[in-house]
Amino acid sequence: MAVPKGKVSKSRRDKRRANWKLTVPGMVECPQCGALKLPHRACRACGTYKGREVISVGE
Repeated sequence: MAVPKGKVSKSRRDKRRANWKLTVPGMVECPQCGALKLPHRACRACGTYKGREVISVGE
């Protein structure tokens, strides 16, 4: 049975968590309205994707 050889200090334990960072998603500008959107997704502001309207935005 595996047993730890000694106590792992808080510093050593926390070093393992050093790479748990959140990253900001890459945002691109909508070619239609200029709003920021996620790539490869329909624009929430104007409802277009690849130059055509795919979502009817309530105006």
